[in-house]
Amino acid sequence: MKNYLKSSIILTALMLVLIGAYTLIVYGMGKFLPNHGEGEQIVFTGKRFYGNVAQKFTSPGCFHPRPSAVNYNAGGSGGSNKGPSNPELIEVIHKRIDTLRMQNPEMLNSQIPVDLVTASGSGLDPNISLAGAEYQIKRVAKFRNLDESKIRKLVTESIESSTFGPSKINVLKLNMALDQIK
Repeated sequence: MKNYLKSSIILTALMLVLIGAYTLIVYGMGKFLPNHGEGEQIVFTGKRFYGNVAQKFTSPGCFHPRPSAVNYNAGGSGGSNKGPSNPELIEVIHKRIDTLRMQNPEMLNSQIPVDLVTASGSGLDPNISLAGAEYQIKRVAKFRNLDESKIRKLVTESIESSTFGPSKINVLKLNMALDQIK
């Protein structure tokens, strides 16, 4: 019994040191990143936003982000954990498609980009694809009474290249740039 107790205390102390050291190393490495591990903070109209966390935009004059399984709550990130054959997920996606078609009636016959009807794994992905942004251009231009070519140019300028995946567009940054158009 004494041997087991001694072994468990030693193992617990060792694990605390290892886990604590790992945590400190990761934290320390984060402090050397451009934003010192604080995420991308953007101040716009006196408010602070995090550029790496999705924001909920519902106005017809704004580009909309990907759907969120956690209602854009960064405190509880996560997906729905429903597989592609789950009837509940299929029903939710069909409702999202219907909503998109109502919001974008000019685009009824267009193919809806998958990122506009499916949530990301975290539910907080701040980016959409170029196709996702292009799908929304007509609605945004019509609501803001702006020429589509002007909005299209803004979308093109907002494309962020990625080393490890497809190009993407940060919805928050795109909407902020859109708000600055006179």
